[in-house]
Amino acid sequence: MTTLKIHNIETAPEGSKALLENSQKAYGMIPGLHGVLAASPELLKAYQELHQLFTETSFNNDELTVVWQTINVEHACHYCVPAHTGIAKMMKVDDAIIDALRNETPLADAKLEALRTLTLSITRNRGNVSQADLEAFYAAGYGEQQVLEIILGLSQKVISNYTNHIANTPVDEAFQKFAWSKK
Repeated sequence: MTTLKIHNIETAPEGSKALLENSQKAYGMIPGLHGVLAASPELLKAYQELHQLFTETSFNNDELTVVWQTINVEHACHYCVPAHTGIAKMMKVDDAIIDALRNETPLADAKLEALRTLTLSITRNRGNVSQADLEAFYAAGYGEQQVLEIILGLSQKVISNYTNHIANTPVDEAFQKFAWSKK
């Protein structure tokens, strides 16, 4: 049962109408999450801007997916895991990466696994990671910039994951075939 209203362009507060129109243009639909976030124009704007900023980081499509899905899975987001599965497929991310992230199994690529491991540590420990965690991440070829970029991605995912938990946002029809639940 949805516990928060899912707005459309007509029902949204005035400050969210243009933002929802942008979502409609970008995705060919208004994702349910955006409809929920629309109740707070500031939160919808923040989410959209964080998403845009995160896609502009140094991470490639595989790495963006690793950060997003690691957090989505850890937070057990019934909405974001299927949505980001579909997005990853559109981004041409290898199915082996997508499946490993959804199933919480190690990634075959050592650098991507280091990214997954640090992202998980930051998420689980609320940023309280060890020097050994950071050194393993740096040894894999990442740097301080990428540590901070993980935090940017986490900021975006906290907004979406927590909102979806509270709203129990229904999975959009386009992503229902990628339904997921935490094991």
